[in-house]
Amino acid sequence: MDTTPYQEFAKEKLGFEFNDINLLVTALTHRSYVNEHKKTHEHNERLEFLGDAVLELVSSDFLYRNYNEPEGIMTAFRAALVRTESIGDAGKELGYEPLVRLSKGEKNGSERAHDVILADCFEAVIGAIYLDQGYDVARDFIAKHILVKIDTILEEGSWRDPKSYAQELAQKFDGVTPVYKTLKEEGPDHDKVFTVGLYVGESLKGVGTGHSKQEAQTMAAREGVKGYRKLFTNKPKSR
Repeated sequence: MDTTPYQEFAKEKLGFEFNDINLLVTALTHRSYVNEHKKTHEHNERLEFLGDAVLELVSSDFLYRNYNEPEGIMTAFRAALVRTESIGDAGKELGYEPLVRLSKGEKNGSERAHDVILADCFEAVIGAIYLDQGYDVARDFIAKHILVKIDTILEEGSWRDPKSYAQELAQKFDGVTPVYKTLKEEGPDHDKVFTVGLYVGESLKGVGTGHSKQEAQTMAAREGVKGYRKLFTNKPKSR
């Protein structure tokens, strides 16, 4: 196959040339592509396994060196840094989606499925960089694309469990425990999408969607938290 697009991507987006460009090609090859193209024998799951371990080590080392917090809080910080949404967004920012090799069926899959695939590819790319360039380059790549998000995570409080945090804020500001109401259910049973509202009394504080009620409630809670945080971040300072 022509690896030129992968070589150009590495130079322009990653800032170096791969010694073995096939590692990057494999990192962006989904299992479904291998199933559909019998001449291709390797997909990215082994590289994803390796990249996930490197990502966890780099993130843990960074947090240990920079934050003097209890283990539970550090674990929550790390989880926020490496969750699927964070690394999927980093993949979109890098722009490797056109290079990801998928089966025809997966290309037509849901947006949620694509987001998971992009996140998995990001971890596989880390694994490929680690094997080809070594730990230091992999660490710098993670720092540039993942660790820089820590300030926003701390500022927004997104490392906290959204539902617990939403309840805490609702009780603090309104003296009421929030409730979740399912507003809509759409789609077939195998790919159903739920829309859930977070209500504090009669007031709708947030709306979220997801492929389970739990996921939709979490998204609604995050929206509710954003609204409450505006109350105290925009509050005039007392003189």
